[in-house]
Amino acid sequence: MEVAAIVVAAGRGVRFGGPKQFADLGGNTVSAVSVRAARSVASRVVLVVPEGYAGDGEGADVVVTGADTRAGSVRAGLASCGSPDVVVVHDAARPLADSGLFHAVVDAVVAGADGAIPALTVTDTVKRVMTDGDDVVIVATVAREELMTVQTPQAFRFDVLVAAHDGDPEASDDAALVEAAGGRVVAVSGDPRNVKITDPGDLELVGRLREGE
Repeated sequence: MEVAAIVVAAGRGVRFGGPKQFADLGGNTVSAVSVRAARSVASRVVLVVPEGYAGDGEGADVVVTGADTRAGSVRAGLASCGSPDVVVVHDAARPLADSGLFHAVVDAVVAGADGAIPALTVTDTVKRVMTDGDDVVIVATVAREELMTVQTPQAFRFDVLVAAHDGDPEASDDAALVEAAGGRVVAVSGDPRNVKITDPGDLELVGRLREGE
């Protein structure tokens, strides 16, 4: 069973104030930490970077330039994966994803799913809202039992993910494309520590969590 991984690090980091995926995290870049985690399951790791990248590859086997959208960047990575059985897609900005999480999503695909994603149950009450002038008005309370928040890494049968990207569709994650194409995507237990770095405060939090390992 051959597994490849795509680590998506092509964002501009507007909210962070720069390319957060190349910020220092304990002596390595955020992306290098994520590449190392992806290598726990993958024999080939493809790093997708922004145009003008001048780094050393962050430990990846292949470095490719991404696109203006996340889906476009994943497609750039898929084109350099070769022909694996399973492909894992991971956001570089989640450097705390551990090898256990990578193995869990890959194992679920090996067991027969088209895709597998880490997910967390929603514990807060969720409201649907609408804007009315300057006010935000509650419209309804949503049944949280039917809701989960999802993370990366996400694993897929390679042929299924390639087919789901046919026609260059856009979505917030690859699972949405596979779902839209009729694929069966299952959820595995996510990790509350698997924080996505969005602003400088998140980088500080990730650093503290790593120190506590």
